[in-house]
Amino acid sequence: MLLHLFALLVAASTALLIFAGGLVTSTGSGLSVPDWPTTYGWFMLTFPLEKMVGGIFYEHSHRLIASGVGALIVVLAIWLWKSEPRPWVRRLGYVALAAVVTQGILGGITVLWFLPDAVSIAHAGLAQLVFCLTVSIALFTSPGWKRAYHADRKGPRRSSPDTTLADDSRLRAIAAVTTAAIYVQIIVGATMRHTGAGLAIPDFPWAFGRLLPPMWNGPIAIHFAHRVGAVIVTALVLATIGHVLYHHRSRGELRRPSLLLLALVAIQVTLGALTVLSGKHYIINSLHVVTGAMVLGTSLVLTLRAYRPRLSDAGSASWNEAAGSASRNPAYLPGYDVRRAGSAKRTRRNEARA
Repeated sequence: MLLHLFALLVAASTALLIFAGGLVTSTGSGLSVPDWPTTYGWFMLTFPLEKMVGGIFYEHSHRLIASGVGALIVVLAIWLWKSEPRPWVRRLGYVALAAVVTQGILGGITVLWFLPDAVSIAHAGLAQLVFCLTVSIALFTSPGWKRAYHADRKGPRRSSPDTTLADDSRLRAIAAVTTAAIYVQIIVGATMRHTGAGLAIPDFPWAFGRLLPPMWNGPIAIHFAHRVGAVIVTALVLATIGHVLYHHRSRGELRRPSLLLLALVAIQVTLGALTVLSGKHYIINSLHVVTGAMVLGTSLVLTLRAYRPRLSDAGSASWNEAAGSASRNPAYLPGYDVRRAGSAKRTRRNEARA
């Protein structure tokens, strides 16, 4: 349980780091500290607080938070190595550690090479992947995941460890597509942000007063692609949520992230509109960035939980053993009809007596 709580702390800290990175970009502070890994020749942790003014405050704060997140992920990887019995979860910790180290190097290259668009976009995209990795580790170490969410369903058998989850291939597919689409949308948003296309279309919801822009260039195309992507993502999210609420309303582990995802998407669309209407206010813009990460993380959690019935070795040994006994009992298989089975049993008994 402590490992799970620590993993949650790491995920929350990563979200804070994404918000801090959004502040750096939104305030144009990326080169306020022109050297790396030092800060104006100072060791990062010894840089005087009174010198943290203007853009230096945002950039140096971002570096300090990044260092803290890196240290937390190091501890997480070691903790998983020492105490996690599932090899694939331990490997996930190693991947998270490698990703955050790569992220730090990309951040340094971004500064030393004077903010090249490709590197800056890669830096933003990798930050989202690091966040997804920490969210995944927090999910995989949770008690609910280990017991396959047997206590999260309503009904007379909700607390039984001998109950298997219904496997819904359609939900798995639409949830996975939705998560992938959200990530692509975030990359398009990062491209728009780092190429200065955030106000290429200055009005909302129209584009220069029309449905389609009357003129086109690179920044306008990128900005409009981001708006189209928002419509596509919203449609996919609504389809996913609708499927969950219609077919799996009793499964709390799916219903809760679905409702959270709905709220986050509504907030994200609102923040996107306010970003344009406010002329890219740095706080609103940064909230838009971190809320996008939260939308991605929530969709990922929903997707992974949809895949949980197919992962027989994903939980703890005791619950896997219980699930194995359940899989041999047809009464816990999807579509099993108790009345029909009872009738067949009585028929066989009568035939034996005859």
